[in-house]
Amino acid sequence: MRAHTGAASTTVSPVSDDDRLRLGCRARLLATASVTYNAIEAVVAITAGVVAGSVALIGFGLDSVVEVSSGLIILWQFAHKLPETRERLALRLMSFSFFALAAYVTVESLRSLLSDTDPAPSPVGIALASLSLTVMPILSFAQRRTGKALGSNAVVADSTQTLLCMYLSAVLLVGLVLNATFGWSWADPAAGLIIAAVAVKEGLQAWRGEGCCAPIGPGPADDVDGCADGRCNDGCCAASTERTR
Repeated sequence: MRAHTGAASTTVSPVSDDDRLRLGCRARLLATASVTYNAIEAVVAITAGVVAGSVALIGFGLDSVVEVSSGLIILWQFAHKLPETRERLALRLMSFSFFALAAYVTVESLRSLLSDTDPAPSPVGIALASLSLTVMPILSFAQRRTGKALGSNAVVADSTQTLLCMYLSAVLLVGLVLNATFGWSWADPAAGLIIAAVAVKEGLQAWRGEGCCAPIGPGPADDVDGCADGRCNDGCCAASTERTR
């Protein structure tokens, strides 16, 4: 334990070995749940998209494939006895999944906007998007909380992937409902371009290692959770401080 003196003196304690082990197990369980759900979601969405001729549904299914890859990255990272040693590479891999998602959504959104084809209504797609809007916020919250407690940017980035999936679910649902009700086939791809921009932003943050404190950036040798010198301002250090009281 070490104390920093100055204008905002804070005592920070790294996560104990027992807590880190427990949180690592939780991260693996959440990643497994994410992989399982998104694998099923991908199959259902792509199948329904092909049947309805919906680019949005197929794109949503491929987004679920990206979500599966994100969860597998977390499982790979925490399969190591010292997962923090894989943090930087995990973040780089995560950033590529963000960029892949953004690229695909952008291309398909533009193609959908410029095409003259109108997808058929898809009750299955509407039901799937509604279910994802219920499941994804809960899963994302649990992942983000676990990531911040661990000081792991990779786990937090995975939670952002899940949150983006929730946004895409909302976009998909609105698009499918507007298409089925008013024939507004342009609504979904237009909103998809906004989601793509957010994905690029999150991908850049993951590549740079920005966000929740994690043992990946430059700092003192004993700066275990990256909270030295006030370099963290998103609540991770506050959580660490709370554990010392």
